[in-house]
This record gives sequence, C-alpha cells and structure tokens, in this order.
Amino acid sequence: MMDYAELLKKRRAIRDFKDQDVPESILIEILTETCLAPSAGNRQPWNFVMIQNRDMIKRLSDQSKANFLEDIQKNPDAPVKQYESVLRMPDFNVFYNAPCLVLFTGNSAVRTLAVDCALAAAYFMLSAAARGLGTCWVDLGGNIRNPDTLAELGLTQSNRIIAPIIVGYPAMIPDVPKRNSPVILKKIK
Repeated sequence: MMDYAELLKKRRAIRDFKDQDVPESILIEILTETCLAPSAGNRQPWNFVMIQNRDMIKRLSDQSKANFLEDIQKNPDAPVKQYESVLRMPDFNVFYNAPCLVLFTGNSAVRTLAVDCALAAAYFMLSAAARGLGTCWVDLGGNIRNPDTLAELGLTQSNRIIAPIIVGYPAMIPDVPKRNSPVILKKIK
C-alpha cells in the first residue's frame, strides 16, 4: 500500500474512466473504511446509495440538470448560472459516464449533516485512491427532487443528498495542480 503523502497526491478529481466496472466487494470495503470517519457526537448520520447501473446514473444526471435549469429560470442570479451552457448540452452527463455513483445522504434535520458527510466523503475518496480507483465529488449531480426517483433510490423527502461521488478505474491520474501555501492569519504562542 502507498504511504500517506503519495496517497494524497494520487487522490485527484477523476472525470475520465476506463470502461470497467468496480466490483461490489471493493465498494463495500471502501464504504466500511468510510464509516471510520469522525462525526459530531459520533452520530454517524450518513447513509449511502450505491448505483452501478449506467442508465440510472444517466437518468439522475438528466434530472439534476433539468432541476438546475429550472432553478436558473426562477432565479437568473443563481450561482449555478455559470454552468448553464453545459447543463443545456443534451449529451453532457454530470457524472462523466462513470461506472459507479455513490450518494452520501442523511436526514436533513441533523444540524451537522453536511460536515459529517464531507468528512466521510474524504475518507471514501482516500480509500478508493488507495485501491487504484478514481473519484470525483460532483455537486451538480445532487439536485434530485422527484419523489418517485427519491423513492426508487430508497430516500424520503427528509433525506438530503450531500455528496454525489463518482468512482471507477481512472483512464489517467492528472498531476497535482498548483496549490496555495497555508494562509496563517496569526500565530499565538
């Protein structure tokens, strides 16, 4: 297994995957390690939806795109407006045709849900990278509101999708992009 520093460099946002499915047993191993993530009060409020059906992934992409376009229509100043042209492209799949999608969800009443799921997502991405898999958190893929689709995913209206993460075998791993040095506002000794 790679050392930690190497793992951090191998964990990149991957949007181009080999046409190869990820074995369910490996996904379960990764999700098991994911659940080692810290959470506020050790509540572990996350739930996961594992989708390995490319037609379903495409359908979720189309629904999310349509919902964002509807949001832009209602509010032309919405931050997602910057993606409008790509969202209008019929062939654009927000999940980049990945072989697998894992939705990190939980009960929206949990105040710390977003932070807890983000920590779990980081563990998921590092665990996947340690196994030679690539991931990408695709925020544009989380705008699913159709009650029938939510039910098909095993979710209720009280569930909130926090992190839609695609996973698969990367076609290539890009170099680490330029990173800023830490900004230390003040040192107190």
